[in-house]
Amino acid sequence: MTLVAHLTELRNRVAKALLALLVAAAVAFWWYEHGLGDFIRAPYCGLEPELRYGGDTDCGLLITDVFGGVFIRLKVSLLAGAVLSAPVWLYQLWAFITPGLKRNEKRYGITFVLVSSTLFALGAVLAYVSLSAGLELLLGLAGDGVVIALTAQDYIGFVLSLLVAFGVSFEVPLVAVALNAVGVLSYDVLRRSRRWIFFLTIVFAAFVTPTQDPFTMLLMAGPMIVLFELAIQVARLVDRRRARRDAREHFHEVADDEASPLDARPSPLDAAPSPLAGPQPADERTASRG
Repeated sequence: MTLVAHLTELRNRVAKALLALLVAAAVAFWWYEHGLGDFIRAPYCGLEPELRYGGDTDCGLLITDVFGGVFIRLKVSLLAGAVLSAPVWLYQLWAFITPGLKRNEKRYGITFVLVSSTLFALGAVLAYVSLSAGLELLLGLAGDGVVIALTAQDYIGFVLSLLVAFGVSFEVPLVAVALNAVGVLSYDVLRRSRRWIFFLTIVFAAFVTPTQDPFTMLLMAGPMIVLFELAIQVARLVDRRRARRDAREHFHEVADDEASPLDARPSPLDAAPSPLAGPQPADERTASRG
């Protein structure tokens, strides 16, 4: 394909992805009043009455400006639409890059997309499950005599940022596996750097978590450390398999711009005729008797 053809295909696939995003966002905009808003407010409404505005009667969130409600609903709708339309825009991205990949690269790419989507979903689920405990810890530190009234902008922005932070953090160990698969990062480097990786993971969790409390930080850092250890073991298996393949082919010491040391001479034929070869010519039979 020419450059113009590639750009045309890219434009068409981006247009299809945006169309799917807009349709999914419109569905999420309608869904907000039919369960999505309650789902987001559920961790806050599940707190003790003294920790939320409205007490025993309600769990209201304040809006302090005229367009606050519109912007909140649009923000939630766009994020939910991106999640709902993920199969479509991931397929468009995959269909655009697939013609330039080899067969094994296509297989690795499909695995990478599936695993990354699963890890992001696991991180978001873990963040949502821990949200109530984090809110109770943070709001409880205000003490007695303080009326806690969260604005809708602050609370929903906090929830969305926490879900995205946990989802993205669970993708980081997968990057190490991908770098090892392409030969950039070896198992020996990961093994020697294991302590630093775990330490930097805790530091990363302390900076990324929106709550900045030890409970949420450890809740993010613990699974990330487990995933990094799993990534290190996967790198060990990949490097061992790569070493066996190189030892079998004997080409690992050849430079990339050199030809492989193949023996181009024909191999000798067996002296005994094959039973499937049929009758031999008279001169060959005589030569074989001699």
